[in-house]
Amino acid sequence: MGGAFLAAAVLARVGGRIGLPTIPLFILAGILLGPHTPGVVLLDDPHDLEMLSALGLVLLLFYLGLEFHLDDLKTGGRKMALAGGTYLALNVGAGLGFGFALGWGTSEALVLAGVLGISSSAIVTKVLVDLGRIGNPETRPILGIIVVEDVFLALYLAALQPILSGADSLGAAVIDGGKAFGFLLLLALAARFGTKLIGKLIHTKDDELLVISFLGAAVFMAGVSEWFGVADAIGAFMVGLMLGSTTSGARILKLVHPLRDAFGAIFFFAFGLSINPGDLPSVVWPVLAAVAVTMAMNVFAGLATAKIYTFGPKATANISTTLLARGEFALILATMAAAAGLDERLSPFIAGYVLVLAVLSPLAAGRSQWLARILPGGRARDQEPEKEAVPV
Repeated sequence: MGGAFLAAAVLARVGGRIGLPTIPLFILAGILLGPHTPGVVLLDDPHDLEMLSALGLVLLLFYLGLEFHLDDLKTGGRKMALAGGTYLALNVGAGLGFGFALGWGTSEALVLAGVLGISSSAIVTKVLVDLGRIGNPETRPILGIIVVEDVFLALYLAALQPILSGADSLGAAVIDGGKAFGFLLLLALAARFGTKLIGKLIHTKDDELLVISFLGAAVFMAGVSEWFGVADAIGAFMVGLMLGSTTSGARILKLVHPLRDAFGAIFFFAFGLSINPGDLPSVVWPVLAAVAVTMAMNVFAGLATAKIYTFGPKATANISTTLLARGEFALILATMAAAAGLDERLSPFIAGYVLVLAVLSPLAAGRSQWLARILPGGRARDQEPEKEAVPV
């Protein structure tokens, strides 16, 4: 475990010097030190890190829930919902079509729809911070699209779980889905109307007790969610949603950050351990095709968002390139697909796809002016300041 942390840290430090995000580097560390690669092998069996990896996944989604507020849906209004819906329709739709075109199976196509359709919140946020674009007018719709994706993520995983669990009949699948959605609805109602009560129960001035309390709540609810047929990560997401709206929300967000980073690194590292580099050449063409599809759909989504918000080519290019990265959610789906016994090509495909886009996205975002020049009106406005967005 110590070797895993140190290997991830060393590679991330080296990558950070050339502007690469940490997620693909953590995965690469797992691949290089796993049982499928010659040289030093930290763990012969990737399952040895299974519990720690699960904890990392729970904390990643718990943190996303803390950052997301129900009021965020009202803040952006109709424009945010329209931009987010358009982005999902283009990317999830293209992912589903791509999955069926590969011919790996219906369940696999449904998984690929999510893999190709959802951006990486972690990488998108890091790109915005690293490039100093937090105050840019196009950043608000970018974050709005991420919020809409988070809502879709919860519903998508709840719907996908009964399918991957292999229900024996349509009736059984409907029952499993109904049970999952019913539980999800209870959690949503608790998040909407039980904030004051939950806030009183969780509140304490002692940071140690607060950490133990929110960690226990997140992990316990993740286990209960899994029992009801809802992905454990979504249970943690809903707990984060509840606690983020309490008076202790800001403190919890600060206290959970190092836990998220540490165990999140183990989640990505453990995923890398399970990847056999020898399998990657067999999926190289599907990976490159998927990357091309995603790049095209992001440009179309950027143009649509720019039209909704009346942005120019520079902001359009920033939106298209910033949202390009895929990361933690794709790996969650890869883990679920492996547990469900789906096509063995899915894991190496998703690993290669995530690695390519996680590296390509920050590089493309930093050079978005190249894309801006070839967009409609780009050359004519090279010397003109970008139009400020009208507040929504």
